Amino acid sequence: MAAAARLRRRLLLAVPWCWRCSPRRGGAAGPSAGQVRAAFLRFFEERHGHRRLPSAPVRPRGDPRLLFVNAGMNQFKPIFLGTVHPRSELAQHRRVVNSQKCVRAGGKHNDLDDVGRDTYHHTFFEMLGNWSFGDYFKEEACSMAWELLTEVYEIPRDRLYVTYFGGDPSLGLSADEECRDVWLRLGVPASHVLPFPLKDNFWEMGDTGPCGPCTEIHYDHVGGGRNAAALVNQGSPDVVEIWNLVFMQYSREVEGNLLPLPQHHVDTGMGLERLVTVLQNKRSNYDTDLFTPILDAIHKGCRAPRYQGLVGDADVGRVNMAYRVVADHVRTLCVCITDGIYPGFSGAELVLRRILRRAVRFCSEVLQAPPGLLASLVPTVVEVLGDAYPELTRNANQIKDIINDNEAAFLSSLERGRRIIERTVQQMEPSTNFPVEVAWSLYGSLGFPLDLIDLMLEEKGISLDSAAFNELALEDAKRKAGGLQAEQPGNTNTHLDVHSLAWLQRSNVPATDDSPKYAYRLGQHGQYEFSPCQATVLMLYRDQSLHKEVGAGQRCGVILDRTNFYAEQGGQDSDQGYMIRVGEQDVLFPVESVHLCGGYVIHEVTAVEALRAGDQVQLFVDEAQRLACMTNHTATHLLNFALRCVLGDSTEQRGSHVTAERLRFDFDTKGHVTVEQLQQVEQVVQDLIQKNEVVHMAEVPLTLARRVQGLRAVDEGYPDPVRIVSLGVPVENVLTCDSEAAMQTSVELCCGTHLLQTGSVEDLAIISERQLVKGISRVIAVTGGQAKEAREVGQCLATEVDSVSLRMKQRITSIPEMQNLSKEVGQLTKMVANAAMPQWQRKELQTILKALQRTANTAIKKLELQQAEKAAQILLAKYCNQPIIIDTVPADSLSILMKVVNQLCDKSPGTSVLLLSPQASGEVLCACQVSKNCVPTFSAADWAVAVCTQMEGKAGGSPIVAKGSGNAKGMKGALTTALEFAQSKM
Repeated sequence: MAAAARLRRRLLLAVPWCWRCSPRRGGAAGPSAGQVRAAFLRFFEERHGHRRLPSAPVRPRGDPRLLFVNAGMNQFKPIFLGTVHPRSELAQHRRVVNSQKCVRAGGKHNDLDDVGRDTYHHTFFEMLGNWSFGDYFKEEACSMAWELLTEVYEIPRDRLYVTYFGGDPSLGLSADEECRDVWLRLGVPASHVLPFPLKDNFWEMGDTGPCGPCTEIHYDHVGGGRNAAALVNQGSPDVVEIWNLVFMQYSREVEGNLLPLPQHHVDTGMGLERLVTVLQNKRSNYDTDLFTPILDAIHKGCRAPRYQGLVGDADVGRVNMAYRVVADHVRTLCVCITDGIYPGFSGAELVLRRILRRAVRFCSEVLQAPPGLLASLVPTVVEVLGDAYPELTRNANQIKDIINDNEAAFLSSLERGRRIIERTVQQMEPSTNFPVEVAWSLYGSLGFPLDLIDLMLEEKGISLDSAAFNELALEDAKRKAGGLQAEQPGNTNTHLDVHSLAWLQRSNVPATDDSPKYAYRLGQHGQYEFSPCQATVLMLYRDQSLHKEVGAGQRCGVILDRTNFYAEQGGQDSDQGYMIRVGEQDVLFPVESVHLCGGYVIHEVTAVEALRAGDQVQLFVDEAQRLACMTNHTATHLLNFALRCVLGDSTEQRGSHVTAERLRFDFDTKGHVTVEQLQQVEQVVQDLIQKNEVVHMAEVPLTLARRVQGLRAVDEGYPDPVRIVSLGVPVENVLTCDSEAAMQTSVELCCGTHLLQTGSVEDLAIISERQLVKGISRVIAVTGGQAKEAREVGQCLATEVDSVSLRMKQRITSIPEMQNLSKEVGQLTKMVANAAMPQWQRKELQTILKALQRTANTAIKKLELQQAEKAAQILLAKYCNQPIIIDTVPADSLSILMKVVNQLCDKSPGTSVLLLSPQASGEVLCACQVSKNCVPTFSAADWAVAVCTQMEGKAGGSPIVAKGSGNAKGMKGALTTALEFAQSKM
């Protein structure tokens, strides 16, 4: 206890004064989690000159391969890969420290299924890390880590063990003796410095890219002077890894070989939860003050016994597992929702949906908690994590609303799923497996966990073909992976590898001057004029290597000293066009795409003739394509502003993509966007277009830009200086102290190319609006002539809908005529759904068409009832309350025939009826109903099957009613079979 008190006093010196006055949450023995986190950050920031950075959001930015940020190094990948823009803020970092929010659920690193089963797996965790980018290396990294653990945290040295890379002869890698010697010099006993092979002590970012040996620090929970070296890396709960220090000094090439990196980096990661467990002298992460307040809140809100930390067979009824699942999952939900990942139907959103539903299921079925428990835990999570991540505090109410809405939907789905299973089981043949397609639908569409499906089927004595289900899951995973792969940057001619980048920088090859991309003006008659640009070929890039020359017919990337081509970035597609060699006007080198990599602009071309470094070329952008992109990019800014005007200032952009054909814009929304709101948004844009506002653009220092009130998109990585785009207000006015100009118009940080006046947009039509996931909507819009065309299409469809409405109001007595009108409504519904037309108008027409379809269906049903009533009256008069009626009647459909049967049985309850109706096509329809007095001896389903089998057809139904069809050739025998079957059952 005295040692714990000394450690608390020591850590109090490393945290803000106000924290000292606050009682620790959970009454932990030892320093609080907040004190441990703060001590780590201040140690590196104040004692070792690191720059302290905030945690990146858990939604990855610019990396489609990741569902979530799952490690502290994710945000620094461009530095490790060498693709960081040399003028960006990221490129200036040398030594950095932070505490990163991480989620490991789904994808390569997936702990979801293990959470709750033990006391240390989590979907959300905090990764404490320090980094060096070409600054210090092994000596300093190990020394700092040892100092922090043994002198600041005062962890007993004899409880710590360190591992290092023992080498791999197959790769030609010798043991990392440099690292081993550093630890020995720091005073770590040789018996505590242990070599391990590649799988344990060599870290790789992926199949290719930066990698290197690592050294891990392990802690022995037992201690007492024993030597626990034999338990390191053996999966023992007594000896656990607490810190991993990675030394990035190689690059894994496509062929699998390793090459030394031009710059060495250090990447370290230490899980806060494990560290706090050590410092608070606990054996379970869930016993620390990161979790105990949440576990206490769960107990108060449910009817289950208090949490006891039991696992496995000792955890009767899985109550303790449920506590751990709910505590872990609610932390993940809070962090993800705050960072803009909402429960949804694909990617990270789908994973979060499953996390939420897993938590809800454990709440309701194991903990016997009332609805709303999960959301009620949000304030406790905010209390535990809010000091470190203040964004949680700001979004607490939104988190609760989203959790409650999704919980209600899932509880409703649970009931619906039970009904689906019930109905499916009733329709199944005896002794068969449950249909795997139905199970997959429950899993994918309703979000049923697979173990819940198994449990519900087990209760009914039915099994699921797991192999077939897994096959469907595998096919789905492959399909999703295929879509993901398509997004990955895989072109070996346009994405410079780390070695080529390093060579260019080492050789002082200047970054491409791409400022000429902004060199355009309005001509005398209002047309845009784009100046050609002359440049020099600096280097050629092909198959991941730099060349001085490429031959005719070869595809390659061309690196120039300057360019007027826009490279794909900021959500805007790259320019296309061509280049010609100066003096050779008749030889065009088509530019197919343009990419930016580490400050160099790479133009993808197919060399029609040999192309060499030093060649002088003239560049010509495709003016029509560029102008279309400029129009749509400026329109995107207008749309962003209009959405804020109509939906409120809390509306935040979540993503955008601008092409020559259309623009896409994703944004936060609290609910569905209404027809009226869509019209208002379009009107705001139209007003700005009519005003023909000047589009002002200027480059300013990033620090100055960040002070602009109301500025949109300031949380992304921008170069310094940064470009500001302001509609109608000069940039210098926006930058004026206390100016609120940015609150009254569109002002954004943007590197894209824009129109010079808003009038050139001409028109904008939102042709699609839908919710991607709860809380995020996506709109797609078109401009100019396409917008005009969309409005014309909308008007034509509106006229057709009006015509159908008028005809529907006329008195129609013919069933075929009304059915044709119903089909016309159905066809119009499809056309309206698929047409490029204003979305507000689409929604209006869809509402009208839905009502018309209901009217048509009601009218058809009414006419069918009238026809059935007439036929029933004739048959009642003919058979006069006999116990069995078997006959043939004319009927236009099986629906009408069934209605005739129903009418007969309603008016003569003791009668069992089977009717056949021959059709012009040669088919015979069959419908029957058995009197309830005859059930269960007499089954309608068996009766219909016997009759339709006689006609070489099929039938099905219930003991009361059934229907089917067959061939007219067997109708006479079918009537005989019908009578004999009925008589045998009466």
